[in-house]
Amino acid sequence: MADKQANEEKHLNILLFSADYDKCLAAFILANGARDMGMQVTIFCAFWGLLILREEHKVSPKNKDLYKKIFAAMTPANVEDLPLSKMNFAGVGKSMLVSMMDNQDAPHLSDFLRGARNKGVRFCACKLSMEIMGFTEEELISDIEVADVKIYLEDAAKADISLFI
Repeated sequence: MADKQANEEKHLNILLFSADYDKCLAAFILANGARDMGMQVTIFCAFWGLLILREEHKVSPKNKDLYKKIFAAMTPANVEDLPLSKMNFAGVGKSMLVSMMDNQDAPHLSDFLRGARNKGVRFCACKLSMEIMGFTEEELISDIEVADVKIYLEDAAKADISLFI
């Protein structure tokens, strides 16, 4: 109990740049673990990391130019559809990993994401990345803060631990 109270003043900042299933899984395991220890946690999602914040049924080509429409159609709209960083083999490696996780009753990425949100992890979507990639705030899961680099840097500056994933 004393350790958890001591950790309440600690802060973990994660800059999530990847949309690889295994890398996102690592980020969320760390985020959930830090929250369980009582630490404050911020995950700032930039470029590919934004893919974990999209709401599958809200992705829309509306009001997008041709490139942004194509980009939206070519990228996964669901966190469980993200590929592995290594040994993906057109999804076969990912299926094997998920099967191995299921055999161990391990949570999936979507479970870790839901847990992090329920535990109060602060999620920020990079405003510039959203503009470049054609994501709209309406396409994101609820309660996501759209933030610029200044917000990220302020948060990272006060963090005890900063990670780039």
